[in-house]
Amino acid sequence: MRAILAHRWQNALMTSRIQALPTQLINQIAAGEVVERPASVVKELIENSLDAGARRVRIDVEQGGTKLIRITDDGAGIEHDDLALALSRHATSKLRQLEDLERIGSMGFRGEALPAIASVSRLSLASRAAQADAGWELGGDDSEPRPSALTGGTLVTVRDLFFNTPARRKFLRTDKTEFGHVEQVVKRLALVRHDVAFVLTHNGREVFAARAAADRDGRERRLADLLGPAFVEQALFFEHEAAGLTLSGWVARPAFSRSQADMQHFYVNQRMVRDKLVTHAVRQAYQDVLYHGRHPAYVLFLGLSPALVDVNVHPTKHEVRFRESRLVHDFLFRTLHQVLAEPVGDVQAELTSREVQPASLEPSSAAVAAPPRQPGLSLPVTERRAAYRAAEQWQAPPPAQVEYADASGSTENVSASDEAGGHPLGFAIAQLHGVYVLAQNPRGLVLVDMHAAHERITYEAFKLAREGEGIKSQPLLVPVSVAVSRREADLVEQHAEVFSELGMAVDRLGDQSLVVRALPALLRHADAERLLRDVLADLVVHGDSRRILEQINDVLATMACHGSVRANRRLSREEMDALLRDIERTERSGQCNHGRPTWTQLDMTALDRLFLRGR
Repeated sequence: MRAILAHRWQNALMTSRIQALPTQLINQIAAGEVVERPASVVKELIENSLDAGARRVRIDVEQGGTKLIRITDDGAGIEHDDLALALSRHATSKLRQLEDLERIGSMGFRGEALPAIASVSRLSLASRAAQADAGWELGGDDSEPRPSALTGGTLVTVRDLFFNTPARRKFLRTDKTEFGHVEQVVKRLALVRHDVAFVLTHNGREVFAARAAADRDGRERRLADLLGPAFVEQALFFEHEAAGLTLSGWVARPAFSRSQADMQHFYVNQRMVRDKLVTHAVRQAYQDVLYHGRHPAYVLFLGLSPALVDVNVHPTKHEVRFRESRLVHDFLFRTLHQVLAEPVGDVQAELTSREVQPASLEPSSAAVAAPPRQPGLSLPVTERRAAYRAAEQWQAPPPAQVEYADASGSTENVSASDEAGGHPLGFAIAQLHGVYVLAQNPRGLVLVDMHAAHERITYEAFKLAREGEGIKSQPLLVPVSVAVSRREADLVEQHAEVFSELGMAVDRLGDQSLVVRALPALLRHADAERLLRDVLADLVVHGDSRRILEQINDVLATMACHGSVRANRRLSREEMDALLRDIERTERSGQCNHGRPTWTQLDMTALDRLFLRGR
């Protein structure tokens, strides 16, 4: 029986002929790549509207998009003679020659979306070009456009999605789930195109309306509407440019971390993308300040020459490929690392005054240089107590004087203009249960977890000392041989200086063999083979590795935790004030080494609300 089946299959192969596929089947294959669900249709059609210069886009959806999707815009419109061409494959106004594909600036460019959507739905297209006397409409079964009452722009109506491909329709979820994906797509586009007004309705009910925003305040109001006011309250805004790259947007403070990566929006030249290189760079920037298992929240806009990024990688255009991936990775990491390093004060002012230069394209694993510390910040742990007690020798005395009462009821003169005088956290007024320091500033009350804050200060001092002295290496008593691929062995020779800077001595024994002769002194008990393979994996994917630095920092963090001031230790007023000054000067001091907050502010409005004052 098996022989008979094989003979029949062989005959079928011999008699089959190569033939051109029908146009409808070609379009449905394209739809399988472009149109995954109603949200895919919405994305493609809105991007067409944006490419047409629309300033208002309305999206009407019924039954999650399976029954109806209607996109209305006020863009440039389509000429009468081009209407039928717009529904044919590979017809586009955005590309003219091969060179254009290497510097794509528009959202769409393949000319596949409309015919692909039309092949799996009942689609009609109506448009009125600017300066045209009338509008025209073309349905799926129409051979010629017919007059339309449209006054301007374009109207695309998609009905009964997947009506002729029931297998595809079975994979759709409930209307609520599908509309959730539609809403997410519209929000993501509204986040980047703040100059465009968006209206979204579902089953006749308006879900949200976003007005065009002309300034930063308007953009932040839109952010609050789309992502919630808590994000804006906890986000740091910045703008930075270097080496032909620009990065701007909002990064949430680590305290506003998420249990899942559901609030991460990244755009390249206004195109929303998902990219492993970007995710890796952001994760590294947050590494020292994010609580374990949590995810950062951000809305970031990267701008670069279209010639430096390939957007023609995936049919859905969600993925890109950077031609200088190492440069982009370092630029993202170093900029975000610096933004998150500012504990108190104006982030943008600090970015401007301290230029963040991307690393060169040559491999380098050197840590980002920290700014000079004030006296007392770089002392070893054993000298911290003396530093606090000697704080008056280097702490500037407060200018104007008022009286604060401490926990015992006595009073002492401190500054009334502390924030203006360079002390945003104010001055200490008491210590609570040997755990928290209470301070007063012009805004209200500041509460500090003294162990968590001192832990971060000590940890940053350790890192600064390590950066100054370099990573010390310690030879292994018994070198460790590791079998690797030829490519990995070549990487070790190509990046020899990387391993040297990381405190590792690695030599090549043969075509596919390496030997580890030394490790960083702080990691002398680590698994040498595993550490080497981890570094090689980073080099293969990212061209660089911070793996060893991360593990060394873990050791330093543990040392800082054990060496920091413990709970129930009584601090003098001078020691508490010195701790506040250290927090103000120390990078990433808003979180301890484990990602927990070190201090919080309760302004007078919040305090009045607690006691119902003014009601």
